[in-house]
Amino acid sequence: MDVTDLRVALFSGNYNYVRDGANQALNRLVGYLMAQGAHVRVYSPKVHTPAFAPTGKVIGVPAMPLPGRGEYRLPLGVPWNVKRNLKNFNANIFHIASPEILGHRAVSLARNWNKPVVASVHTRFETYPRYYGFAFMEPLVEAVLRRFYRRCDAIFAPSESMAQLLREQRMSYDVGIWSRGVDTDVFTPARRDMDWRRSIGLSDDEPAIAFVGRLVMEKGLDVFAETIDLLERRNSKARVVVIGEGPAKEWFQSRMPGRTIFTGFQRGPDLGRAIASCDLLFNPSVTETFGNVTLEAMACGLPVVAARATGSASLVDDGISGRLIRPGGNEAFAQALRLYSEDTDARKAAGTAGLKISERYAWDRVNGDLVEAYLRIIRLRTMGIQPISRAR
Repeated sequence: MDVTDLRVALFSGNYNYVRDGANQALNRLVGYLMAQGAHVRVYSPKVHTPAFAPTGKVIGVPAMPLPGRGEYRLPLGVPWNVKRNLKNFNANIFHIASPEILGHRAVSLARNWNKPVVASVHTRFETYPRYYGFAFMEPLVEAVLRRFYRRCDAIFAPSESMAQLLREQRMSYDVGIWSRGVDTDVFTPARRDMDWRRSIGLSDDEPAIAFVGRLVMEKGLDVFAETIDLLERRNSKARVVVIGEGPAKEWFQSRMPGRTIFTGFQRGPDLGRAIASCDLLFNPSVTETFGNVTLEAMACGLPVVAARATGSASLVDDGISGRLIRPGGNEAFAQALRLYSEDTDARKAAGTAGLKISERYAWDRVNGDLVEAYLRIIRLRTMGIQPISRAR
């Protein structure tokens, strides 16, 4: 069996209606599979005005707005017409990208139809309750996730640090790596644009600390704001540039210094220009499994100050290409930001080191690794070898 024999059914709670790092990775995967001659069908909620055009054929599934986060849709399952479409497609592997109702139903179908099923892990859902006043629910969420992932033949993490965490949490007996790539035509030091900096109010000698991403609390906005407060008290000359939009924007604006620059949402070459035109990235999030913005900033030649957590911990070489700080260490965050803001040589050395690290990540290579894993899992099932979680 080779890649042209693959028939992949991909299930995602958000394939293209809101843009984020996870669904962009999924669209790149589908594009890669189709270019290699594989057959792919995507099952996901659809909206009238998606954030971007989908790659491949998408079959819509019923969904409702997620309470409190209406921009997201909550899939309600696999109705009979979608089930018939799936049956006719005759996939030889199911890939689940999110552990909600659609994902659970798809795993059940795969087991009933004796199809191999894998899941990719894109975010640390078990950490979300702490940002909305329900931290006591984290053990319950983790238990639900464990039950879900153990019903799959294998699961894939985007970084070794996340894979190790999943092993420690006993999420699966087969944890592989499906990393992420970076588009070096978009994210490159060559995109740095001094005219653009001046157009948003940055002077040439002002170090710019970037925040990049959706403005939601689980991105560590509270830690970011508290750390910048510490810098302000030390009379730092650095300016903060916030690149992104989101439901927490009003709160974030109220917490940040008045001289903070909000550029709004940026995409494609404009996003590459915005990042490359800053001087360092501050990423305090602990919910990410990979840290796409961390890699993109490194590809632009920026040093990164990030939380020592899954994702960034596998990308940033602490003390070489940036700093990794234990969550809760706001003082240490501030010291690292001040170092790279004030010491031009240290900033340049760390940025150069990060750029070299980013060169290891190419989309075709990482997607090719996942395809090889697909073929391995199908081959084992064809030989009658059951995954450990089912054999017990």
